[in-house]
Amino acid sequence: MSDSTITYNQAITGIIGRRFSCRHYDPRPIEPGLRDQLSEMLSASSTGPLGTRMRFELVSAGDGDLTALKGLGTYGFIKGASGFIIGAVGQGEYNMEDYACLLERAVLFATDIGLGTCWLGGTFRKSGFSRKISLKETEILPAAVAVGYVADKPRWFDSYMRRRAGSDNRLPWAELFFDGTFRTPLSTDTAGPFVTPLEMIRLGPSASNKQPWRVIRDGTQWHFYVQRTSGYGRRNTTLFHLADMQRIDMGIAMCHFELTLREMGLSGQWIHAQPGIEKPDELTEYIVTWQGK
Repeated sequence: MSDSTITYNQAITGIIGRRFSCRHYDPRPIEPGLRDQLSEMLSASSTGPLGTRMRFELVSAGDGDLTALKGLGTYGFIKGASGFIIGAVGQGEYNMEDYACLLERAVLFATDIGLGTCWLGGTFRKSGFSRKISLKETEILPAAVAVGYVADKPRWFDSYMRRRAGSDNRLPWAELFFDGTFRTPLSTDTAGPFVTPLEMIRLGPSASNKQPWRVIRDGTQWHFYVQRTSGYGRRNTTLFHLADMQRIDMGIAMCHFELTLREMGLSGQWIHAQPGIEKPDELTEYIVTWQGK
C-alpha cells in the first residue's frame, strides 16, 4: 500500500461528513485486525503532497498519556482513548501542511473502519509521545490524534464540546471562497463540479474553529490562502514553541479537497505559483495552488 493507492471503503464525502471530534471513548483496546489495517496505512504515509518526508506510528495509550493532555486546554477532556496516532517530521517550507495532509488521511481512514478520532495540538517535544516515536533533535511532533472506539452513551458530552468550541458554526461560502479576487465571492451556482470539494473544505476541523481557509478560483487554478487570526498564529509558535496550527488547518483543507477531486475523477497537482492577487490585509498569506488538468 503506497500513498497513492490508499483506498477507502466508503465515499470520501460521506466519511468527511461523518467524522467528528470524539472526546469520549470506550477504553477497550482496538482489535488486532483494525490495528493492523491502520498501522499498514500509516507505514505507507511517508511523503506529503509537497514533498516532505515524515513517519507515523499507532501507539497504545499509556497510563500517563491522558493525564499529560490536561495541559492542552480542552484536550484534557479526552476520556478513555486506547490509542494515539503520532508522527515526526523535519524542517521544511511545507512541513506543517504535508504533515497535516497525511495525518488527516489517517483520520479519515480510521473513521472509515469504524473508529473515533480527535486532533490534538500542542507541544509534544518533552512528552511521552516524543519518546514513543524516538523523536530526533531535528524533528518535531506538531500534532497527534486520539483514536479508539466511540463510547456509546456519553455522546452528549461530545455534542456539548462541539457547541462550546463552535464547531457546528461554519462560516458561509461568501467568506471562504472567491472568484478571481477577494472582492468577488464564489457562489455555489458558478463553482461547477468544484462545489463538493470546496464544501468538504468547509466541513473540515480547525484549531479553535478559526476556519482560516480562503480559496480563490483563477481559471484552472485554485489558490489556497490562510487567513491568520490576529495574535494567534506565528507569534504563539515563536513564543511558546508550538506548531503553527493554522498551517496544520491548511493541510487538512488540502487533504479534503484533493481526495474529493480524485474520487470525482478530476485530476491535478499541488504547485507553488504565487499569484498577483491583491490581498485584503496583512493577515492573509498565500500557501499553495491546485493546478487542475
